[in-house]
Amino acid sequence: MAALRDDDDDSAAVDGINITPLVDVLMVVLVMFILTATAQISGIQVNLPKASSTVSLVQPKTKAISINEAGQVFLDAYPVTLPELEDRLRTEKALNPDFPVIVRGDSIVQYQKVVEVLDVLRRLELSQVGLVTGKPQ
Repeated sequence: MAALRDDDDDSAAVDGINITPLVDVLMVVLVMFILTATAQISGIQVNLPKASSTVSLVQPKTKAISINEAGQVFLDAYPVTLPELEDRLRTEKALNPDFPVIVRGDSIVQYQKVVEVLDVLRRLELSQVGLVTGKPQ
């Protein structure tokens, strides 16, 4: 039995789009992306020249103010009084106007002592102040 087919019509419309070439191109692009994304720059150790005037990329050192259970105030592990604290922070602000400060108060210290330290920081107009807390247990 012969199938009914019109062989004379060579210009018949294509029923679908052949996406095989598109998939091939996308796979090549994907492989290239994976290779370039995981490539690491390997180099040799060189001794770089030193410049006399360079811009420092180092972040300013954070000053830590701690208050122990007895109410003693420490600036970077050195005991200070409130006037000494203000003088040292004023000196640091003259060298670096916008340095971060963290305040760590013991959980049983009087709240007034922490407020006095925060008041010193407010008088010096220090804006980057953080209060350190512990994780709940």
